Amino acid sequence: MTMAATRFDMRLDKEIKSKAEKASALLGMRSLTEYIVRLIDDNATQVIAKYESITVENDVFDRFMMACESSQKPTKALLDAASFTKKQGFK
Repeated sequence: MTMAATRFDMRLDKEIKSKAEKASALLGMRSLTEYIVRLIDDNATQVIAKYESITVENDVFDRFMMACESSQKPTKALLDAASFTKKQGFK
């Protein structure tokens, strides 16, 4: 499967470019472009994972589950909050 490529132009300080070229060579990469693409991909994956997940302590989760199990009919404020988060793109 071939992926369509798009162009991304950027300017680098000479010192930064030199360091990046050296790092690229030390990692055995074919080009500076390959190195930069790998860095962008790795970092973007980490950032997305960080902001699309949540970790809670066991006791907080337990309290949340107890609240869910003993909850009554949702209030208008809760329904409004759920509607707002859905409109914002949260699942």
